[in-house]
Amino acid sequence: MKHVPVLIAGGGPVGMTVARTLALYGVRCLLVERNPTTTRHPKMDITNGRSMELFRRLGVADRLRAVAVPEENNFDISWITSLVGRELHRFRYPSVVEKRAEILSRNDGSQPREPAMRVSQVMIEPVLRDAILDHPLVDARWGVAFEDFEQDDSGVTVTLRTVETGATEQVRCDFLAGCDGGTSAVRERLGIALEGRAAVAHRYMVHFRSDARELLQAFGVAWHYQKATGTIIAQDDKEIWTLQTRLPPGGDPAAIDPHKLLDDFAGKSFPREILVANPWFTHLLLAERYRGGRVFLAGDAAHQYIPTGGYGMNTGIGDAVDLGWKLAATLKGFATPGLLDSYERERRPVGYRNRLASERHTGVRLKIAELYQSERDPDALGRAIAALGNAENESWGIEFGYRYDGVEGDPVTYEPTTAPGARLPSVFLADGSALYDHLGPWFTLLRFGDADPSPLIDAAPAPLEIVNVAEARLAPIYRAKLVLVRPDTHVAWRGNGCDDGAAVWAKVLGGRLA
Repeated sequence: MKHVPVLIAGGGPVGMTVARTLALYGVRCLLVERNPTTTRHPKMDITNGRSMELFRRLGVADRLRAVAVPEENNFDISWITSLVGRELHRFRYPSVVEKRAEILSRNDGSQPREPAMRVSQVMIEPVLRDAILDHPLVDARWGVAFEDFEQDDSGVTVTLRTVETGATEQVRCDFLAGCDGGTSAVRERLGIALEGRAAVAHRYMVHFRSDARELLQAFGVAWHYQKATGTIIAQDDKEIWTLQTRLPPGGDPAAIDPHKLLDDFAGKSFPREILVANPWFTHLLLAERYRGGRVFLAGDAAHQYIPTGGYGMNTGIGDAVDLGWKLAATLKGFATPGLLDSYERERRPVGYRNRLASERHTGVRLKIAELYQSERDPDALGRAIAALGNAENESWGIEFGYRYDGVEGDPVTYEPTTAPGARLPSVFLADGSALYDHLGPWFTLLRFGDADPSPLIDAAPAPLEIVNVAEARLAPIYRAKLVLVRPDTHVAWRGNGCDDGAAVWAKVLGGRLA
């Protein structure tokens, strides 16, 4: 029977990120995806700054940007009456080029290492696929479905099925990662229930091609054009667009004409080619557990959100990197099994927090929809929309401020901190390089001033890089002479000195190694 250290069920962005993370740390894995190829459905259209930081660590950020919307284009959100009517209010957000300039000018730890990226999942998946197919430690197979598993104290036996032929095989692995989406078969086999609200709303998606930019960009380039009934998303600012709209009350999804939906939203007919059109449901769900023995859940298998805020895939990327480095550290013998216990303890509260945020943002959308019905004066309607704000695209605390120490910060405002469990603040050094780019692939000890790092170096059970930072201006940001950084760029420990390095490492890696 074939054996691999980790088997990944599901070849979407989350599963492929787990594979890429394991490969980075020298761990073999097998990834299986039941579909024959990458997705044709757009699903998401924003990769946030935190995900881009993690993708940079995995060596794929530049490849992803190469297929994204041009970096000069904005991230604006425009509320309109229709595409032939008027613009009510525009929330303006900088392009990638403008954001990079802002990051350099506000070099105080409050900014991300990477700007966000506008890109469809249709474009992301082939890039991630190529990044793992290129790697000798990853065996990735499309058209192969996860069927079942049995686990014992020493591993997991997984049954796989080749979709085209129906042939089955069994594979033995040390750990199984369930990244197989909202209808996760892995979660079902574990018997883990979902809590929250299913089928919150019925939606209809029309993904289409059109060069009618004089209409589809009637008020200039914008990421989203929104009104009470839905949103048109500019996938590439050129010819690919997606309409996400509400179903008419009591409407039969099978009887819906997607062309009529497009005409109704725009206010007139225009030339287009429909690529994909289908109804779907929004959910606000969270798995009661993220783990069952040697089997773990990540991505949509663990949480499902309404897309307001773009938290679905982005939360999943955080899951994938957290799970990936912890599996690698355990398999390499750097950590005790207690480290894997921390995966659910750290990631499930993030999943819950993001579910609440998605629900809040949806509530604002519903209030705006009510205003469309009650407020007939367009100027007054625009002012009311502006007053309600656009927190779904401004919740930097949700994006960068999540912590693994149980402390809940403001969901909108990000406050840089090196408290253990927080994301390491990002800055650029005096030589123009980014501190993040000096971090090692495993652990990194940042040394400010004359603190003695030897207790942590001598006791280190995992690879450790030492980075000396001789810039006094950074002291107020990092607030400690020694800052130990994890592989996922979260702070593991900080202090002005260390008397017992072994005790620090035991806390960081789940207990003392025998």
